[in-house]
Order: sequence, then structure tokens, then C-alpha cells
Amino acid sequence: MKLRYFSHSAFQIITGSNKKILIDPFLDGNPTSPVKSDDVDADYIILTHAHGDHIGDAFKIAKRCNSTFICVNELANYCSSNGFNAHNMHIGGGHNFDFGRVKFTIAHHGSLTPDNHYGGEASGVVFSIDGKNLYHTGDTGLFYDMKLIGEMTPIDYMMLPIGDNFTMGINDAVKAVELTNPGVAIPMHYNTFPVIAADPKEFKQKVEKLGKKCIVMDFGQQIEL
Repeated sequence: MKLRYFSHSAFQIITGSNKKILIDPFLDGNPTSPVKSDDVDADYIILTHAHGDHIGDAFKIAKRCNSTFICVNELANYCSSNGFNAHNMHIGGGHNFDFGRVKFTIAHHGSLTPDNHYGGEASGVVFSIDGKNLYHTGDTGLFYDMKLIGEMTPIDYMMLPIGDNFTMGINDAVKAVELTNPGVAIPMHYNTFPVIAADPKEFKQKVEKLGKKCIVMDFGQQIEL
């Protein structure tokens, strides 16, 4: 399995069976993304919430690739109303797909589409794919139930925001790692815009002081999981 980071909160998972899963594909309007929406493919698109910097280019990609959206009920209905395939889920629920299992978690954040439709509750997502568990927190503040998430499903890779202002900053994100206890922490949602400027090296140093592993992925980098 491969994980690629496009910057902001946008990732792509390529499974061992070559299923392509995009998460929050904000690319064309993203000043830090090294790729554009025409450069990536998706069998499935996961949206953690409805904000424009997370829905991003999802509709463009889904139209070209005939992708299926996986998201909370209200946001899935919004995708369906725009003519796309969608699998409706909600927080606390899990479902087995042909690539693995998806379970939605809470996230403390808002969710409104760029055209002012309510997108349901913001969420995080736990993936169980090819024997590994990945936790993409979505945009969120720190919450103590991250400890419970890690206890229920031991997390191998945790992708979490460090940019502050709209989400956790570095110190809160370090505490989130301590609570969740993942094998590897991967920072996201930083340096896209001046208001969320943050130093991922500082985050890495603080995580490593906890005895945890951190990988700071370059924008565009792909790693083998």
C-alpha cells in the first residue's frame, strides 16, 4: 500500500489491489500542491467535511473517473444531488468496501459547502486496509476521545493538522499523538496559507520527545506503508 501527500489535508491511498482512494482533494486552488486535479485518479473520494479547501476538486475528479464518494449522510446527499455516486455513512458507523473498511469518527469543526449547503457534522476517518490502520483526523480541535479511538483500533499511521487558527496547533497536535498512540504521526494542514503557517520540524521534534515516530512528508511525496 502507498500513501501520497499533496499538501493541506489531501492524500491518496493506493491499495495492494490498486484501488485509488483520495481524501479531501484540494489541488487546483491550493498554492502548495505540486499536482492538479487532472493529474490524479480516484475510485473513491473520502470527504471529511464540506469546506471548499476539502471538497476542493472532488467533483471534477469524480466526473472524470466515475468515482464514488464516501462521507457522512448530509454531505453524501449533497454529492448525490449533484449527480455523483455516493455511499452514505455517519459518525460511529463503519462499512466494508472492496478495498477495506472505513469508519467515521467525531471531529470538532464546522461543515458548510462553498454554495452554503449544510454538510452534516465534520468527521475524521479510520481506514483498515491491507492489514494497516490509518487515521485521518480531518480538521479538528483536540479532544480526549482520541485516546478511545486509538484503544479501539490501534493506529499505524495518524494524519493530523498542526496549522493552528482553524484546527489544532503544534502543541495540541502533540497531545493528540500522545492520546491516540499511533505507530507514526504525519502532520498536515499547515503552510497552505499564511494564517496556518507552522514548522513541521518543531512538531516532529516534540513528537519524538514522547518516544513516538513522526514522518514529515514533502508535498507530493509518496511512501510505502
